[in-house]
Amino acid sequence: MSEEFVLEVSGLEVSYGAPVLHDVNFTLAPGERLALVGQSGSGKSTTIGAILGLLPGSGRVSAGSVRYRGEELVDADRARLQTLRGRSIALVPQDPMASLNPSMRVGDQIADALRTYGMSDSREVNRTVVQLMTEAGIPEAETRRRSYPHEFSGGMRQRVLIAIALSGDPDLIIADEPTSALDVTVQKQILDHLQDLVTERGTSLLFVTHDLGVAGERTDTVLVMNDGRVVERGEPELVLGDPQDEYTQALVKAAPSIVVDRNRGQESDHAGEFDAATVSANVLEIEDLHKVYRLRGRVHEVHALKGVSLTAERGRTTAIIGESGSGKSTIAKIVLGLEKATSGTVLAGGRDVDATSRSERSILRRFSQPVFQDPFSSLNPMWSIERIVREPLDVFRIGTRAERTKKVAEVLDHVAIPRSMSDRRPADLSGGQRQRIAIARALISEPELLICDEAVSALDVLVQEQILDLLRNLQSDLGVSCLFITHDLAVVANLADDVVVMKSGEIVETGATRDVIGHPTADYTQKLLAAVPGSGLLNV
Repeated sequence: MSEEFVLEVSGLEVSYGAPVLHDVNFTLAPGERLALVGQSGSGKSTTIGAILGLLPGSGRVSAGSVRYRGEELVDADRARLQTLRGRSIALVPQDPMASLNPSMRVGDQIADALRTYGMSDSREVNRTVVQLMTEAGIPEAETRRRSYPHEFSGGMRQRVLIAIALSGDPDLIIADEPTSALDVTVQKQILDHLQDLVTERGTSLLFVTHDLGVAGERTDTVLVMNDGRVVERGEPELVLGDPQDEYTQALVKAAPSIVVDRNRGQESDHAGEFDAATVSANVLEIEDLHKVYRLRGRVHEVHALKGVSLTAERGRTTAIIGESGSGKSTIAKIVLGLEKATSGTVLAGGRDVDATSRSERSILRRFSQPVFQDPFSSLNPMWSIERIVREPLDVFRIGTRAERTKKVAEVLDHVAIPRSMSDRRPADLSGGQRQRIAIARALISEPELLICDEAVSALDVLVQEQILDLLRNLQSDLGVSCLFITHDLAVVANLADDVVVMKSGEIVETGATRDVIGHPTADYTQKLLAAVPGSGLLNV
């Protein structure tokens, strides 16, 4: 073992009763950027949990060594690990809603970290909080530092976590899917900032991701993991450009690109056949929609939507793309009846979403079902997977008990969750597996409109491909419509028929996917496309 490495992992084995991580070996030099890639459950998060001494439950390091600058961490006491975490080794976690205190202002949470690391002057603390939030890509940091986590979008909450991680000025950053919830322009800003840390300060970066484009463009070395083992490693150009292992080949093949399928629109022209005499051609109609949020305790207002008008055709997928805070999720909440519009009209299947009668509200709830961005906060932690997925059938009184049980098993198969996991709780699953459960719950009642808010952002490329194929098949077989809210332009190119591009609460461009992605007219759309990572390696 040598102190020339910031991190050295040798023969690492982790067990939960039986071993789940097998003989993992790698080193990380000062200033080096290393990516761990692989599908959910491959061992990526278990590896970083072992490094940080944060394995959950009965998990333990059963063999091997983890050294930080020559110091063994496997047998280190709790006090020593607590000293190293944050100051020397910082973690940017995957799930912002589970990591932030919901009752504490975000600025105070960053300030709390700064004080832990020895900063005592209140003016310096406040100044640094604003600086860190700005560096992490949060606009109006001076004002927004007084906001609570629920007042931020998912992407904004992720940026708060990045600001907290940077507060200790660490020399090793472990980033667990740090940009999965971010739009491509902010993703580029965050990755550029992490790159600056590596270049200017010699900070090392251990990057856990399912985004092969990010891994290929932003790291020096890629390690591919499958079933708790490293199956391939090397420079990104070799691993992703000429993969040798069958599993790596499957990952690269499944990775979406921003090359639009030219047959996509033709295929879906027949997917949503309907009787025009009885059913509207549009599954969703939005006219001059405005939404104004008045922040608590202040005169300041946030205009989330500014006169938005759009239509979504039956049997087709309409994607809404744009940066975090552009108003995408606000539209979804209004359509679902979770928020009230300040003004404007929204018709779902010809019915006003502001319906007041109980019967109309019940019809609307069955008509459209959501898949939320954050699976951890949208799943009941006390319920079994089987009960979570079955809930819509119970609420809408669909089928007998036996039929409901059979339907749950079928939909779990669709989203690649083993039936044997139906008795587990959400905490027992990885982030990607939790999102698959959320998707299964939305699909089980066979809604006419599926509203997906970043529904595949937490999934690895293999499972992402399965979910996108599932959505296509549902559209083809059932004529189900989809409003797909995302920041991932590659997913849009591979799934959507029509695209709506939003910025700061307004629509800047709309049209068929092949036109908007292939020949964008708005400067902002062109900027989004230019920021897509890894296009040189994967868009072939």
